[in-house]
Amino acid sequence: MSGGDGARVEVYGVRHHGPGSARAVRRALAAFAPDAVLVEGPPEADALAALAADPGLVPPVALLAYPEAPGDGEAGRRAVFWPFAEFSPEWQALRYAAEAGVPVRFCDLPAAHTLALDDEPADADAAPRLDPLGALAEAAGYDDAERWWDDAVEHRADGPSPFPAVAEAMAELRASAEPPGADPPEPGSARAREEVREAHMRRVLRRARRDGFRRIAVVCGAWHVPALLASVPASRDDRTLRGLPKTRVAMTWVPWTHGRLANRSGYGAGVRSPGWYHHLFTAPDRPVERWLTDAARLLRAEDLHVSSAHVIEAVRLAETLAALRERPLAGLDEVTEAVRAVLCEGADEPVALIARRMVVGERLGAVPDAVPLVPLQRDLLAERRRLRLRPDAHDKELDLDLRRPTDLERSRLLHRLRLLDVAWGVPDPDAGRANRSKGTFREAWTIRWRPEFDVRLIEAGVWGTTVAGAAAARARDRAERAASLADLTALAELCLLADLRAALPHVMRVLADRAAVDSDTARLMAALPALVRALRYGDVRGTDPAPLRAVVDGLAVRVRVGLPAAATGLDEGAARALLDGVAAVHEALALLGDDDRAAAHRAAWLDALAALLRRPGLHGLVDGRVTRLLLDAGRLPDAADRMARAVSAGAAPDRAAAWVEGFLAGGGVVLVHDDALLGLLDGWIAGLPADAFTDVLPLLRRTFGGYGAAERRAIGERARRPRSGAPAPAPDDDLDPGRAAPAAATVLRILGWEVPA
Repeated sequence: MSGGDGARVEVYGVRHHGPGSARAVRRALAAFAPDAVLVEGPPEADALAALAADPGLVPPVALLAYPEAPGDGEAGRRAVFWPFAEFSPEWQALRYAAEAGVPVRFCDLPAAHTLALDDEPADADAAPRLDPLGALAEAAGYDDAERWWDDAVEHRADGPSPFPAVAEAMAELRASAEPPGADPPEPGSARAREEVREAHMRRVLRRARRDGFRRIAVVCGAWHVPALLASVPASRDDRTLRGLPKTRVAMTWVPWTHGRLANRSGYGAGVRSPGWYHHLFTAPDRPVERWLTDAARLLRAEDLHVSSAHVIEAVRLAETLAALRERPLAGLDEVTEAVRAVLCEGADEPVALIARRMVVGERLGAVPDAVPLVPLQRDLLAERRRLRLRPDAHDKELDLDLRRPTDLERSRLLHRLRLLDVAWGVPDPDAGRANRSKGTFREAWTIRWRPEFDVRLIEAGVWGTTVAGAAAARARDRAERAASLADLTALAELCLLADLRAALPHVMRVLADRAAVDSDTARLMAALPALVRALRYGDVRGTDPAPLRAVVDGLAVRVRVGLPAAATGLDEGAARALLDGVAAVHEALALLGDDDRAAAHRAAWLDALAALLRRPGLHGLVDGRVTRLLLDAGRLPDAADRMARAVSAGAAPDRAAAWVEGFLAGGGVVLVHDDALLGLLDGWIAGLPADAFTDVLPLLRRTFGGYGAAERRAIGERARRPRSGAPAPAPDDDLDPGRAAPAAATVLRILGWEVPA
């Protein structure tokens, strides 16, 4: 397109993130040799465009726009991304301009308006009223728009430029969608948003002409090409853009991932298979053979047998399918079918692995030091380098030994980031429970960096300029807003794990004030274990847990005082909830330490449990569990007598079963070593009436089902052997040995015993 000023403008309509479009743009730019390149994107990023020449800026990356002064409200936390992959036409335009020394300007609606508008920002093209690719695919006889575009553009490595045909097709589509005389768009609608964006694109193009550029290349979404080529008066565009809301924004580059480019992530301009598109762009020669070879290598790494012959046959199958379907190149559908049929021999799991690792992939980009960062991001970058923690888009296991200074610092950093809602690391809960209960010095984490963490770091900048300072300020704020006592104790534990000495005194003051007025014993019991764990962990981390001790002492006393009332008049659900609290407090006090104060707490707790057993009307679950805890502590010499009464003929079967369930909830080893208890339990079960046995059996199965196989086996073997002092079974005069023999033989076979001949 040429104008009266002698300037020549070429508009290249592309599909965002398409390898064929990206190659075509590079060829077209090299042939046209523009003296200015306009790219769809926010104009505030003009100063960042030159960084495309920096080898440290490795796609996938994204331009990030965010308010200069993020606030607490939702509007203050909004951010907009413009992602770029290696195979994005816009990225290739930036790279061409950087290599050729040509100025670059972004021409989309400014981010200052995008962030200020009430409706949701569009990551790329606002959705038009019709799907242009779908309409063109239907006209070409395709029922899949993605497949048609791949055949028409992405899978063609050479041939004439596609841009004139794309421009003509889009003009026809827009003419049918927006006929002359159509009603103006409703304010706030997608069409109105498009008109605003296109008015600004034309304004930037006019400014480039006024600035003296004579060969201008524009790279934008294909839908916008007719609007940029149309003759629209500047005054009309000025009216369209007048009065738009705006806000002060900042721009930067951030790392991105292929997973965030996929349309399944919710990204409006996403593609189905970013990993496949990256492969098509970076391996234009023999892409099918290279893809299937990489798939075979991946499967071999997972110890699956795949030979070279498999790869050869898979290539032949993919090419045959492409020929039968009249496709210019075997596409993702064909290679996936070949992978399934040949490399994976019909199995779904290996195909899913290839889809996750290759078709989508989790390639993580990188940004150079020259990229603008908020102070909190820069502090984290320095901490990552100091502690040799590299971000990765895949899950990685991190095992920390807290006796090593570097591992201890890594743990503190990860815990501080958790307080800022940057869950780079997620602690293994099973490993954490095991470590704390055993008093070890190890932590297990799963770490994975996600692109949105950069946004959360920017949001967290309101709390401070360093990770430690921001985490401490956030902890103080969370303490004021905590909904429950358990939340406060968990926060106190996290402050100790993160070594936030600047925040811990404030958190403890709030915790002490809240605990002093909370009379709910269940909440107090739920709060105590986290504080005891923090005390236990303090020595390992070199922190001073003294502020916690007074609160722990007070909670322990109040739990003991409130326990009798909490255990009165319980139904089954409330009894189970109380059991959890009693077990948690009992375990926590066992970890409290070995000093006199800790020993006094444990002794007073056992006294409280013993007093609880003397209360009438105690629920069977609670009665049995407390009996077991006192027995294990050596404080109950008459446990056998208590079991005898609990399972006597006069006891209701359901209460007896509840008592047994509570008693055995701590493990069944006691039955292996105590003949009297095992005999009582055996006799009770044998003496149950048929209907009562049917009612009790599910409860017993639930109890014994929780034991390990070795524990169940030991109990069974102990039960079948005669016990010392056990009375011999009374003879049954009515027993007919002949009739009983088949049943006895069946039982012996089930138990794995030898059946007598």
